[in-house]
Amino acid sequence: MSSPSKRREIDLMKLMMSDHKVEMMNDGMQEFYVYFHGPMDSPYHGGVWKVRVELPDAYPYKSPSIGFINKIYHPNVDEMSGSVCLDVINQTWSPMFDLVNVFEVFLPQLLLYPNPSDPLNGEAAALMMRDRTAYEHRVKEYCLKYAKVEDAGAVPEEKSSNEELTEDEYESSDDGVLGPVDP
Repeated sequence: MSSPSKRREIDLMKLMMSDHKVEMMNDGMQEFYVYFHGPMDSPYHGGVWKVRVELPDAYPYKSPSIGFINKIYHPNVDEMSGSVCLDVINQTWSPMFDLVNVFEVFLPQLLLYPNPSDPLNGEAAALMMRDRTAYEHRVKEYCLKYAKVEDAGAVPEEKSSNEELTEDEYESSDDGVLGPVDP
């Protein structure tokens, strides 16, 4: 049986050799970003998200912490923190899974088949259950506004208080009031 640090190294290498762009956060192998593309045949297609991954010391026996950096509209993703509600990552994780599974199976499945009955974003869940077409339209709006390739790599600059906000920006200007939430 290999040690957790050796397994972390192998899984990270497999992820880097896949089609996913990986950006290391520091010298260690415990925190990094993965650029994740929305799956085909979903309203998320064409979107690119920067996903923060943190591997606990006990990885692969303990699941990775996963969070979207740029905004995504989804019932099972908290819009403020980007944290993900996904059983296979949060409760039923197994050392049989690896990082490639997360980005090639689990996250695509999450985007293809949202679960509005277990929401982190109640508004998205309610809209999805009430009007699927309007929900998909909102998803596509978010993709265009927050999930372009350049958005995944850059944090939007805050406007100074003396600049005028457009009507859309004014309506969403309270988005950052609470600040980031620790996952």
